[in-house]
Amino acid sequence: MHIKFIILLTVAFCMTQQESIAAGPENFQTDQLVAWCIVPFDANKRGPAARAEMVKELGLARVAYDWRQEHIAQFEEEVQQYQKHGIEFFAFWSWHDSLEPLIENYDIHPQIWMMLAEPAAATQDEKVKKAANQLLPLALKTQKLGCKLGLYNHGGWAGDPGNMVAVCQYLRKEHNFDHVGIVYNFHHGHEHIEDFAAAFKKMQPYLLCLNLNGMADPKTVQGNKNKIIPIGDGKHEAAMIQTVIDSDYTGPIGILDHRSELDSKESLRLNINGLKKVLEQ
Repeated sequence: MHIKFIILLTVAFCMTQQESIAAGPENFQTDQLVAWCIVPFDANKRGPAARAEMVKELGLARVAYDWRQEHIAQFEEEVQQYQKHGIEFFAFWSWHDSLEPLIENYDIHPQIWMMLAEPAAATQDEKVKKAANQLLPLALKTQKLGCKLGLYNHGGWAGDPGNMVAVCQYLRKEHNFDHVGIVYNFHHGHEHIEDFAAAFKKMQPYLLCLNLNGMADPKTVQGNKNKIIPIGDGKHEAAMIQTVIDSDYTGPIGILDHRSELDSKESLRLNINGLKKVLEQ
C-alpha cells in the first residue's frame, strides 16, 4: 500500500507539472489576459453591467476600454461595474477629459493608449522629435495622473517598431517621461512577421501590453479580409508567441474581439481556447 501511495503521488505530481507546462507562462493565463475592443464591436451591444458580467463569466479580469461618442455617458458606470465585479480597468483608448475625474474619484490608473501621428519632416530625427513633441501635453497629463502612456501601433511610419522605440527613447531621455511605453498589436503588424523576433527584442524594454491575434499569411490580408482571426487559426502566431515566451516577457497580454459580426463573448472565447491550443503545441 505504501509503495502504491508513493506511485500515485508521483503520477499526480507529474500530471500537475505537465498541466502547468501546457498552460504556459503566468501572463498567458486566462485571468491575466486583457480583453480589448469589446465595447464598440460587440454584436450584442451590451451595456456596462452586462459587459462586466460577460467578462467575469469568461474568467477574465482585465479590460482595455475602447469607446465611441455614444459611450461617453457610460464611462462612470463602466468603472463602477468593473469594480463591482472585480475587473481591472486596465487601459483606456485615446483620451477624453471626462476620464480625469474618474481616475481621481475611483482611484484607477489605466494605461492610456494613443496612436502616433507621422509628422512632415525632412529627416528621420526630425520626424521622431516632432512626433514626440506632439505627445508632450498628454505625456505630462498622464504622468501627473499616475497613468502609463502607450504608443499604439496602427500601421505606417507611426506603427513601425523602430520608430515607436525611437519616440519612447526621446521622451524618456529629453523629458524624463519614463511612464511612456509601447502597446504592440499583432493585427496591425502583418508587415513585421518576417522580422518579428528582432522587432520584439527592440520593443520589449518599453512594452506595456502585447495584443495577440491569429496571423494569416500577409499576402492574403486585403483590407479587413483575414486581418482579424482567432488565435490558433492563423499560420504565424504560434511561432510569434513562442518568440515572446522565449524572451521571458512577463508583461500584460491582450486578446481581441474587434469583430462586429460576432457576440463579443464568442469572439473572446475563440481566442481564449485558441491560445490554450497554441500553448499546448
